[in-house]
Amino acid sequence: MKPNFSIDFRPKLYYTLRGYDRAKLMKDIMAGIIVGIVAIPLAIAFGIASGVGPTEGLVTAIIAGFIVSALGGSRVQIGGPTGAFIVIVYGVVQQFGLGGLAIATIMAGILLVLMGLFKLGSIIKFMPYPIIVGFTAGIAVTIFSTQINDLLGLGIEKVPAEFFEKWACYFENIGSINWWALGIGLASILIIVFTPKISKKMPGSLLAIVVMTAFCWALEQFAGIHPVATIGDLYELPSGLPSFRFPSLDGQPLWSTIQSLLPTAFTIAMLGAIESLLSAMVADGVISSRHNSNTELMAQGIANIVTPFFGGIPATGAIARTMANINNGGRTPVAGIVHTIVLLLVLLFLGGLVGAIPMPCLAGVLIMVSYNMSGWRTIRSMCRQSRSDIAILFTTMILTIVFDLTIAIEVGLALAVVLFVRRIMETSKISVLRDEMDVHHDGEEGDIHLTIPKGVEVYEINGPLFFGVATKFEEMATMRDAMPIRIVRMRKVSFIDSTGLHNLEIFIESALKVGQKVILSGVNKRVYNSIERVGIVEKLGKENVLDNIDLALARAEQLAKELEN
Repeated sequence: MKPNFSIDFRPKLYYTLRGYDRAKLMKDIMAGIIVGIVAIPLAIAFGIASGVGPTEGLVTAIIAGFIVSALGGSRVQIGGPTGAFIVIVYGVVQQFGLGGLAIATIMAGILLVLMGLFKLGSIIKFMPYPIIVGFTAGIAVTIFSTQINDLLGLGIEKVPAEFFEKWACYFENIGSINWWALGIGLASILIIVFTPKISKKMPGSLLAIVVMTAFCWALEQFAGIHPVATIGDLYELPSGLPSFRFPSLDGQPLWSTIQSLLPTAFTIAMLGAIESLLSAMVADGVISSRHNSNTELMAQGIANIVTPFFGGIPATGAIARTMANINNGGRTPVAGIVHTIVLLLVLLFLGGLVGAIPMPCLAGVLIMVSYNMSGWRTIRSMCRQSRSDIAILFTTMILTIVFDLTIAIEVGLALAVVLFVRRIMETSKISVLRDEMDVHHDGEEGDIHLTIPKGVEVYEINGPLFFGVATKFEEMATMRDAMPIRIVRMRKVSFIDSTGLHNLEIFIESALKVGQKVILSGVNKRVYNSIERVGIVEKLGKENVLDNIDLALARAEQLAKELEN
């Protein structure tokens, strides 16, 4: 029999071009131009905040954005660099350099492709919500903390990477505030805040950059004042098409670098998968569509494999740009492709203008990004929920801020699993019944009173029999003088894991050794297949594995009479 393995790769571009007409094209072009304009300051800001530069941010938005639109599983997803990756990318660049970042991004891309190939798209979406809120809020705080140097114009050349050391450094240099920088940064924030109140179409971040760049240019031209550092003062400006190049590790051994970067690559892949699929899900709700999560993961993976060879950084689906695309009429991947063309034109022809953007203005843009990411309203509402969810949220948030996102996600997931197991254990009940029992048969109203024959006891398991509950079952089965005949009622056991099978097998073997009889009742097909594979059915005999409690009690009565004789 041939294995049934099919690849779920169906790019939306192919399907949306069927019946494509001029009216749809014009809407997509307009949406693509607007999204491209929105993406310019964000791509530049994310590239600089990540410790690379404006060119790398734009290159990522162009190449990754094109691949995600051309090959992705969503009609309207816009791909590119996002704020979520700033913390990770900055840390990798500081420790391993640009070559190490490229290796980590390629590895993450391969992991994303594998997730899509093995159809894990639907599973990724079940990441516990408190973890998502926690690490997103932690990233927001970290982004905010990285922008204080530029916002205040402190001029610190080497800002420490660690959170507390970073703030200690800021306070040590607080006397060096550049009031021009602070004024420009605060003015940029105010423009971003109030622009939507005047016009929903005009992106506030772009307007802030245009106004503040023009203001600084006018000061320099007419008053001879160069108030703050600009992008051109600190970074090499974009010029021409990016060239293909292999990652350079500067003499570091490739294999040991790969081993060191594997946890980071896994974090990038998980974060990219979560963010892109959440963005696609939100978009589906707005446009009444349905994305293909496995295709989306593979497209994100291909984008992250290709982009580093042109100097790019990790990319994923960007919910803010995706919503801008939808709100301006984009309905097919063509809009996303147009947005990358706009960015390419900026990279080729507007490098000089990019260089004139003041750094405090970019700091203001990123501070507003961090505010929008923080989700403080969500955190406030979640604080009214269960203590376990609050613990997961704040543990993930604090670990993201103090340590890094890799540790935060690993610990957050571990904590979520432990609390999930505890909740299942609390809902799973095991009771021992003798003499009589009340049962509710499916499809019938009211309880039915049944008499348990003398010398028979019933172990009723309500819930899955897995490692968290199996020990409880074993303890209850051995804590008292056992009856000669023991019925294990399993109609509410939805599944059984290896620990549950092991403990059930020990229970049966111990009973059979001392001459006791064991009957299983109400075993569903899935559980039956599991116990049959490990030989439990054979040990008991099929006549002692019965469909319901009535048959089990009748069989127990028969065995009791045989024991008496």
